[in-house]
Amino acid sequence: MGQLSLSRIQSAYDIAKERYADLGVDTESALARLDAVSISLHCWQGDDLGGFENPGGELTAGSLSPELPRQGAQCRGAAPGSRSGLSSDSRLPSIESARNLWRIGQASRAQPDRAGHFSAWVDWAKANGHGLDFNPTCFSHPLAASGFTLSHPDPAVRRFWVEHCIASRRIGAYFGRQLGTPAVTNVWIPDGYKDMPADRGSPRRRLLESLDAILAEQIDPRLNLDAVEPKLFGLGSESYVTGSMEFYTATPSSAISC
Repeated sequence: MGQLSLSRIQSAYDIAKERYADLGVDTESALARLDAVSISLHCWQGDDLGGFENPGGELTAGSLSPELPRQGAQCRGAAPGSRSGLSSDSRLPSIESARNLWRIGQASRAQPDRAGHFSAWVDWAKANGHGLDFNPTCFSHPLAASGFTLSHPDPAVRRFWVEHCIASRRIGAYFGRQLGTPAVTNVWIPDGYKDMPADRGSPRRRLLESLDAILAEQIDPRLNLDAVEPKLFGLGSESYVTGSMEFYTATPSSAISC
């Protein structure tokens, strides 16, 4: 961020400060309170689904309809997304941020789902005073090609994704142990149908069984916090989403939040 941009931000803030003061609002006090709040920046915010460390790769959401090109979610076009680029916003005042990584951001591809393969991210986070959150990346894999993962009708496919999410929770705990602040391991799945299915209950029963298996291992909440991410719809699942907001909020579990 250039000096001119910083100057404009300061000028705009000075004007806002005066106007809020007329309303009895102390902006300096508000910013001091904000300083104590950690903001988790999702990896979508600086990556085009090529992977932070894999710019030549092509990712797929796993739930795209057959007639659509399988080129990922295309959230930010071709925005750069390296660790060095993410470091630039640390100069902004009153922001203590964490980074939410996808599993696909690992530095090594040889043996996936090993915590040590994220050591470079831990080193970067320590150097910049950041925490790290995590997302298992339940897509962009041959076993997600059908659009179903944790609610897949095939027990072998479900088991693959259950074990993947179990390993992801352990990676989150590794982040928490190394950085002294708990990681939020956020499970998002692409499961759903483009058209309205006759049976909406069976996939959700399978999803619940999968989540029970994933959360069976007790992990210190001071290291890792579990979350599930619902969605209204997505490409290829406009009519039915297995992990909907209604499903997650109606699921009795004190171990997860959404």
